[in-house]
Amino acid sequence: MVPHFPGANPRKRGSIKRDDSTGTATTPYQRSRTRPPGRQTVVAACCLVLSLSAGVLAAVPSAPSAEARPPDPAAKKKQLDAQLGQQKADLDDASDQLGKSVAAYNQAETKYQAVQVRYAAAQGQLAAAKAADAVAAGKLAAAEAALRTAVSDVEAGEKLIAEKRAVAGRAVRSAYQQQNSLVGLSIALRGAAPADIATGMQIQRNVFGIQSNAITNLNNAQAELASRRVKVAAAEKASEAARAEAAATVQRVTELTKQVAADKAEAAAVAKVKLIAFKAAEKEKNTELAQYNSLLRERARVEQLLIARAKAEKAATARRKAAAEKAEREKARKEHRPPRNIPDPGGSGGGRLSYPVSSYITSPYGMRFHPVLHYWKLHDGTDFRAPCGTPVRAAADGVVTDKYYNGGYGNRLFVSHGVMDGRSITTVYNHLSKYKAHVGERVRRGEIIAWSGTTGYSTGCHLHFMVYQDGNVINPMKWL
Repeated sequence: MVPHFPGANPRKRGSIKRDDSTGTATTPYQRSRTRPPGRQTVVAACCLVLSLSAGVLAAVPSAPSAEARPPDPAAKKKQLDAQLGQQKADLDDASDQLGKSVAAYNQAETKYQAVQVRYAAAQGQLAAAKAADAVAAGKLAAAEAALRTAVSDVEAGEKLIAEKRAVAGRAVRSAYQQQNSLVGLSIALRGAAPADIATGMQIQRNVFGIQSNAITNLNNAQAELASRRVKVAAAEKASEAARAEAAATVQRVTELTKQVAADKAEAAAVAKVKLIAFKAAEKEKNTELAQYNSLLRERARVEQLLIARAKAEKAATARRKAAAEKAEREKARKEHRPPRNIPDPGGSGGGRLSYPVSSYITSPYGMRFHPVLHYWKLHDGTDFRAPCGTPVRAAADGVVTDKYYNGGYGNRLFVSHGVMDGRSITTVYNHLSKYKAHVGERVRRGEIIAWSGTTGYSTGCHLHFMVYQDGNVINPMKWL
């Protein structure tokens, strides 16, 4: 296995699972075949420029290979850059941990809302139960008061009947003793005067009236007593029902009080979990934003260097063409013929790039909407399906100018293809597992330069392929 360049951290790379794509594969493109390496592109012979700029992006001194470089201050700086790269800055979707944190917060929020609804319902039921308890208590008090009144009325009725019975008994005894029905006859037989007879008859009528009234009053008192006893029975039944209802409401109030306390405690616990999840999600969100900004800085840094390199390449190409045209004119003068047209050095006359792997596209170049940060950002390359260890080939002839590790892109390798159709073209291969080509090495189209991997922010093995045109990142499909 090819050793990693200074600054790479193999132990850290094993734990990094992040991708700079959208995280979801799109429908694969039908162009899944690799372009045949028949169309070769002549690489501009900017040896001086390339040798001076080789390794600039990695911030280490130029050398035949990264593996052979001795430790020096620049290499130390490279190590520090790699450590900063462990921030795992990214262009695209939320990281796995951010997604988990947001999902945990959403789950806690949903549970908290459900507990709050249940807690509010229990509070309402408790209030209703307490109101029912108050009503039941009032009914019980009224029933018991009615029962006490009914019992008192029965006691009074029984006392009244006793009194009536006593009066009636005296009247009957008096009538019996005096034989009131014979008083008039007795008076007549004794030869009493008519006035005495009239008086005796009146007394008899008075005695009989008293007796009749006493019996009537007794009967009425007995009927009233029976009615009061019926009321007592009804009052006792109502009182028993009120007691049962009051006991049920007391039990319901007790149960709901416990339920409300439990729901309140659960709501507090869930709120605590929700707060923890919210803080974790916010932390991951801020980390994601910092990582994204870090990747933007990395891309801007590369573009600035490649723009300067493109200008140097074009200037060198123009100088070589001018020299070749001057030589052709001098040769044509000596041969007494018109000068021939001199093509652009390194120009391929419609040259294109080949697919870096024999596979298909899983995520194209373009703008993506971040699901958590809620803004659009650029997916700055084309993702190819490439299981770990898949050979990665040079898209065209060129010179390896840089290779280094970045927290977002993982292991990167840059190949300058010189000027093609008047444009300075550089291809970049990201998330590599290991390198084959070395900085400063000239490679041919289709030659194996590395192997695919999942280093940096990568959720799985694949190749993130980038194309810089005149130093600016563009859609690779314009050249494939």
